[in-house]
Amino acid sequence: MKMNPEYKELAWQGLWKNNPGIVQLLGLCPLLAVTSTVVNALGLGVATLFVLICSNATVSAIRHWVPKEIRIPIFVLIIAAFVTCVQLLMNAFTYNLYQSLGIFLPLIVTNCAIIGRAEAYASKNPVAQASFDGLMMGLGFLAVLVFLGAIREVLGQGTLFDGANLLLGPWATQLKIEVYQLDSQFLLAMLPPGAFIAMGFLIAGKNFIDSRIAQAKPKKLDKAIERVRVNFEN
Repeated sequence: MKMNPEYKELAWQGLWKNNPGIVQLLGLCPLLAVTSTVVNALGLGVATLFVLICSNATVSAIRHWVPKEIRIPIFVLIIAAFVTCVQLLMNAFTYNLYQSLGIFLPLIVTNCAIIGRAEAYASKNPVAQASFDGLMMGLGFLAVLVFLGAIREVLGQGTLFDGANLLLGPWATQLKIEVYQLDSQFLLAMLPPGAFIAMGFLIAGKNFIDSRIAQAKPKKLDKAIERVRVNFEN
């Protein structure tokens, strides 16, 4: 089944071209603070994804009844309501992870990526497109969180999925992978300075890939032009 061009563009924007983590550089405070492990990153990423989808859908549904003068406070109230729901759910079912995330869970309310999408897209488009936009932006943000968490956990502890039981329950303890043994943690990777360095490499990697793609496109166009000229001359 062929994807609608509008949805395809939304997916491309959220996952790569306009990724809120490594392009817009939004939500950097929790992004750099909680990504010391994959599990912490996954917990915050899923919470942010849920809030993005729900807030975008709600803002889109009520967009015709919200006065422009007070739209931002209303958007913040909507986001805060869903963040409260996430907090209560995590407090009830994943209490240890809830404690591990600490203040950064309620700080989702002030995440510029969520408020920005509500203002820039959800408030101007139908519910279906707004929800899909929230899904793609949330998945893009989640991917950056998890990838950054994996880099820092492997370098800092030599493990992957350490503490998976905090999110998935006692059975998930067996998911822990020991990549290599360390006598002590590599603190630079575990502390915020390491997060800044790893984030810089992620941004540099994306820019490098984009530049290679941009360099490849003109060559294809030149070949197409040459073929047209040959056919024309013949």
